[in-house]
Amino acid sequence: MTRSPPLSISAWTATSALGRGRDAHARALIEGRSGLAQRQFETCTLDCWIGEVAGLGEPLGGALAPWDCRNHRLAQLALAQDDFAASVARARGRYGNSRIGVFMGTSTSGIHQAELAYRQREANRLPASFDHRRTSCTYSIADFVRTSLGLEGTSVAISTACSSSAKVFGSARRAMQAGFCDAALVGGVDSLCLTTLHGFHSLQLVSREACRPADAARDGISIGEAAGFVLLERGAAELALLGDGESSDAYHMSAPEPNGRGAAQAMCAALRRARLDPKQIDYVNLHGTATRANDAAEDKAVCSVLGADTPVSSTKGWTGHTLGAAGILEAVISLLCVERGLLPRSLNTRTLDPALRANVLRVSRTAPVDRVMSNSFGFGGSNCSLILGRP
Repeated sequence: MTRSPPLSISAWTATSALGRGRDAHARALIEGRSGLAQRQFETCTLDCWIGEVAGLGEPLGGALAPWDCRNHRLAQLALAQDDFAASVARARGRYGNSRIGVFMGTSTSGIHQAELAYRQREANRLPASFDHRRTSCTYSIADFVRTSLGLEGTSVAISTACSSSAKVFGSARRAMQAGFCDAALVGGVDSLCLTTLHGFHSLQLVSREACRPADAARDGISIGEAAGFVLLERGAAELALLGDGESSDAYHMSAPEPNGRGAAQAMCAALRRARLDPKQIDYVNLHGTATRANDAAEDKAVCSVLGADTPVSSTKGWTGHTLGAAGILEAVISLLCVERGLLPRSLNTRTLDPALRANVLRVSRTAPVDRVMSNSFGFGGSNCSLILGRP
């Protein structure tokens, strides 16, 4: 594997249950404030905690009205934070409308809009107002983002479950290397819907309390929603994508390979692409779903690749598992760790599972952080590891 030059990160943002934009996320991490709450989403009757984003009740208007759905409202809200849309507009002036690629990750995309349409069906027909292409198909989020920002170049949607918006970084890097685009907007959006809440519940994976990653008594996930975006360019910058690695377990439809072999392969690939030694990783943002199988397999992978001393934690106790948006949200959190010297604890982890060997942080602290590895592992064994930090 040849080394890839770092790609500069010139703009980045996220919106989740922790708040809107980078400052809101940093404040929550510093204050130890979770975004999870025990509440019901629409008609869901499950006893669970979720990470819901406030302020998504206002429909999109003007030229974006045909695209209106919860997923795109969340995307538009995130694009308005941290001067991100303006940063893309400036990049558009440098490269042109057709030379900025759009690479978006999602898992459920606009399924919520389809749920609403099925409730409104008459004579077994969906309402005429239902626009599947613009609001519900997997590609709709990529098409919406490029339309909202006035972009006309390469546009891709990736849907590989919970690794979706981590894998967009590798896809963007390859597209830039191949000459398809000069810059890339990468990101991911996944909004709450009943399909995922009840679907994960049917697998007995939804906890009745706020999720507890790596805890001895952990019993499942808390689902959240989020949107995040990163603008990648060539050239020097304070923060960059240093490496990315991908692998596939081909082991099981939903369970990870128990020994974490596929996860370890992705982590090693990211290190090789960045030409970094394992000791040069200052912190690992774990996939850390708080399911027994995932945490155990990832622990084996981390210890086999990095050893048992590197500080690690899961931030899903803060935001919930945002599924297809988990990769981008945790990439943004990783960049915050570098920018502000943060090492966030694994929130809600009260009694560490004695079977786990990794150095799970149970107390947040500040310390210099130069390079973070962020792991995202999806159903079907779709694995992706990113290394982000200072070039």
